[in-house]
Amino acid sequence: MDLSRLRNIGIAAHIDAGKTTVSERILFDAGVEHRFGNVDEGTTVLDWMPAERERGITITAAATRVPWRDHAINLIDTPGHVDFTIEVERSMRVLDGAILVIDAVMGVQAQSETVWRQMQRHRVPYFAFVNKLDRPGANYLKAVAHIEKRLHVRAIPVQYPLIKPAAGGGSVVEGIVDLLDKRTWRFDADTKEARLVDEALSADVSDEVGVLHAELLEALAEDDNDVLRALVEGETIARDKLNAALRARVLGGTLVPVLCGVALRNIGIHPLLDAVVDWLPSPLDAPPIAGTEPESGAACTRAPRASEPFCALAFKLQALTHGDLTFARIYSGAVQSGDHVWNPRTKHLERIARILRMHANHGEGLETASAGDIVAFTGLKHTATGDTLCARAAPIVLESLIPLEPVLSLVIEPRDSGDREKLAAALARLVHEDPSFHAKDDADTGQWIISGMGELHLEVLKHRLAQEFHVEASVGKPRVAYREAVVRGGRGAARVERTVGQKDIFGAIELEVRPDPEGAQCVINWSDGCPIPTAFRRAVHEALTLEAEVGPRFGFPLVQLQIQITGGDSEPQRNSEMAFAQSAAQALRTALSEAEVALLEPWMNFEIQTPGEFASGILADLNARRAEVGDVTHEGAFRTLSGTVALSKMFGYSTAVRSLSQGRASFSMSPSGHRAVPEAELEARGLVWR
Repeated sequence: MDLSRLRNIGIAAHIDAGKTTVSERILFDAGVEHRFGNVDEGTTVLDWMPAERERGITITAAATRVPWRDHAINLIDTPGHVDFTIEVERSMRVLDGAILVIDAVMGVQAQSETVWRQMQRHRVPYFAFVNKLDRPGANYLKAVAHIEKRLHVRAIPVQYPLIKPAAGGGSVVEGIVDLLDKRTWRFDADTKEARLVDEALSADVSDEVGVLHAELLEALAEDDNDVLRALVEGETIARDKLNAALRARVLGGTLVPVLCGVALRNIGIHPLLDAVVDWLPSPLDAPPIAGTEPESGAACTRAPRASEPFCALAFKLQALTHGDLTFARIYSGAVQSGDHVWNPRTKHLERIARILRMHANHGEGLETASAGDIVAFTGLKHTATGDTLCARAAPIVLESLIPLEPVLSLVIEPRDSGDREKLAAALARLVHEDPSFHAKDDADTGQWIISGMGELHLEVLKHRLAQEFHVEASVGKPRVAYREAVVRGGRGAARVERTVGQKDIFGAIELEVRPDPEGAQCVINWSDGCPIPTAFRRAVHEALTLEAEVGPRFGFPLVQLQIQITGGDSEPQRNSEMAFAQSAAQALRTALSEAEVALLEPWMNFEIQTPGEFASGILADLNARRAEVGDVTHEGAFRTLSGTVALSKMFGYSTAVRSLSQGRASFSMSPSGHRAVPEAELEARGLVWR
């Protein structure tokens, strides 16, 4: 198809802002579905997993495709809960545009900021949609100001809601004025249709609309000479020129248009779809995707054309009974069912059995897919999340996904001892599907330790073990995913000289360990002139990485660590990969025995929104948990409390905050990094020096 008529967009928001409801109404207005999906009733199309419908939340990103005004829109509905932020991260990696949904009462919330930062990191143009304007306390213009204040962007209203009080409290949105041409959208509750009309507005509304219309035109005139000239000369500006000027500002990231509506009642969805077509980018608006040549490391690019060599990024896997469903964004070239594609990471040719265009958990078979498409492949056996798929004759490696480190762990074991192998296989499938989930077999206890992004993340995965893999498991209490870090360095050296079978083997390594506070993981560097042969360096690197997974004090993985390999020795006649790997591991153990090592625990940013009368009780509880409260802000009758706290102090906090606020407060947390655990607390936490 004509790529200028394609839009790849995502919908992102804080939990409960109405993001999935927006997506469901888009499906209805575009004619893809013929009924309204309702989150509270568990009848949504895009929240298709049983766990999603039971809990009323989005857990996994769901893709679909809708037609609108002779355009095709590939839509991804993303989760709003921080525990599933990996789903937002990998979706934003492959999207061209996005819609940020904001609650008209709460404004920009903690997870709204998180998903906005993900959009910024991946340079995804977006506009905002202020939802739930019929709720008590909703304020559209205040929400626009909140977007500017919290996100530090220039937000400008492009619509104005016509609101009247409702008899039982809250409000009724009668229509929406389009500030570009001052025409009014009316929404029929019975026919569920939207129409654009010219009508006279009341005096007070007309004055407000006039001011906002003038401010919008002045903002567009800043970067568009045609709009500026027409404005100065008092001419009427054509709608298509205003759309073009606004689109340029959205693509440039210099202006955030803000729309409004009530998604539950299908108010504002029709103009929202128009805005997707008019203002958000097509694949042609993005620069050619950049990558590297896998062998030489040279930079290379692929343009979004079917004539270019094939190139795609596998951004999500879904583990199915009969194999993986691999979601991919195609950046260049074309591919057909049955074609073989190259995976540069695994160095395997993969055969694409089928190409599917997904609609939630249902797929429509395609014969071919080309540049710009977001599709799913079946039949791939050696491809993981973040892998590049390309033409064998023109290999390229695209930037992968940012890894997320788990913050919470549980001990898990099967209730029936006969299910041990079944549980191991199920956990392996879930780890393969979800990069933020880790599972480790504890050889000492015979149990597994599973780690994830939070209590809800692990609870959902336990539910999936029972529902999808038919494994009933028992779990222990949550425990923090501790890490160890070097705070004072050390040196180590080791030589391995022995006979294996009838062959003499040799390897010698010298190294230093240093703290690396800016780094997240273990970084291994080689000093210039190091005599270790190149052929053995990969084995040394793998041995050190494996050894660093078990810290010297408590056995937790080492982070914020830099290993500098400074020297060693080589005897060409006896050099052995095994000997160099063993000497590297021994040298690292020696260096760590000299070093000073601290225990780190994850800290979280928190944000709590509560009615004012409960704020003092919640503050007292936070102080008891030794939280560091940064700000307490007033938003009408609500108070917003934010700060940082150790994750270990917040287990079960959702129950506590509901009790303290009679169920009226909401809270969210996001990772804030790691901090050292005070030495005086180690014994009380049951942590004993190895």
